[in-house]
Amino acid sequence: MRLTRQTNYAIRMLMYCAANEGRLSRVPDIAKAYSVSELFLFKILQPLVEHGLVQTVRGRNGGVRLGKAATAITIFDVVRVTEESFAMAECFENDATECPLVDSCALNSALREALGAFFEVLAKYSIADLIKARPNVRALLGIEEFEPQLAAS
Repeated sequence: MRLTRQTNYAIRMLMYCAANEGRLSRVPDIAKAYSVSELFLFKILQPLVEHGLVQTVRGRNGGVRLGKAATAITIFDVVRVTEESFAMAECFENDATECPLVDSCALNSALREALGAFFEVLAKYSIADLIKARPNVRALLGIEEFEPQLAAS
């Protein structure tokens, strides 16, 4: 199975937000980090917001942030939201009727088992896991270090 470009960059957008924890991330900054168009990222943003994976803050100082903890968002969560079809062969798509075996096909059963295993593995990994895998991810993404502001006592 091959994931779409949309899914790939949706995961990367979430990784950026997780690496930039504590601050709002700006789409232009994310686009620059991954050398992709802002328009493309804005298109990807909509389903992520609709499913609570990302929150947006409007206004001059607005941006995006994770909708829940990076440890609570799995790769499977993102794939489920961004991929349109999980048919692994065209004969298993809803409108396919040419094959006489379509309703009792052993290939269909084997491919469904493989897809289930694929989803099971994706569900084991969170966005936080992807960020922890590279200790220098902030630098690689061009995210500047910042000093958290302490509340005045």
